[in-house]
Amino acid sequence: QVWQIRLDLHLLNHDGNITDAAGIAGIAALCHFRRPEVSVQGEEVTVYTPEERDPVPLSIHHMPICVSFAFFQQGTYLLVDPSEREESVMDGVLVIAMNKHREICTIQSSGGIMLVKDQVLRCSKITAVKVAEITELIQKALENDQKVRKEGGKFGFAESIPNQKITAFKMESAAVDTNNVEEQAEEIITKADPPSEVFAKPILHTPGTAQIGEGIENSWGDLEESEKEEAVEEEGESEAPSLECQKMEAEDTSTLTETEKDEPIVLSDSEEEEVVILEPQELPKKTR
Repeated sequence: QVWQIRLDLHLLNHDGNITDAAGIAGIAALCHFRRPEVSVQGEEVTVYTPEERDPVPLSIHHMPICVSFAFFQQGTYLLVDPSEREESVMDGVLVIAMNKHREICTIQSSGGIMLVKDQVLRCSKITAVKVAEITELIQKALENDQKVRKEGGKFGFAESIPNQKITAFKMESAAVDTNNVEEQAEEIITKADPPSEVFAKPILHTPGTAQIGEGIENSWGDLEESEKEEAVEEEGESEAPSLECQKMEAEDTSTLTETEKDEPIVLSDSEEEEVVILEPQELPKKTR
């Protein structure tokens, strides 16, 4: 009889290079896992509970770590650990699985790209360095976990549950103190500035028109000092040509005779744009 072990990986967020991340998580989970202690006497098999005997770890001989390489422009550029956006524009990818003893476990290449021998050898050398760093990181985390557990503490995910961190299963409901709420509200209202005068009734200027908020200054979109100066200058420039035009119009009207006043004034093309009159289209007659 043997133990059947099942490993499930749940992806919470995918930002590229999911193969390497899942491989590291799976290896760390298998190294951290402990199975129950078992004793065999003749044909009798006894499985001990964690309270009776400490669980034992699995027999893991080596840790295969995956390292991904993305290639761009037909192998001209090489990138280690591509992100999701980089994977969307890469020409191909090469995944090498290796342990710390520089033993290659598997090589997988995908995408429309052909790699030469020198490129594969270069990637294998980079993989050996990355695998040594990642393996040391996993072993340190496992040693810290084992040390803290022997001292009776909690480490890693077990530590996040009582501290109510983001990885906790639940959070206890917090009570809200509602005593003296009315008194606090009255105190805030008394200390606050009185509201500005508001005219709620509409003012009727002429029949058919009304206005609400007469006499209130609108502070919406107030201009800064520099903008106000520019606006005043623009208004002064625009008023000068308008006064000249009014004077010219007054002079022109005074020189016109009575017959000329009655005649229609024809504007040139430079004074008036072309006017196009849109007429409704005639509906086609129905024929049987």
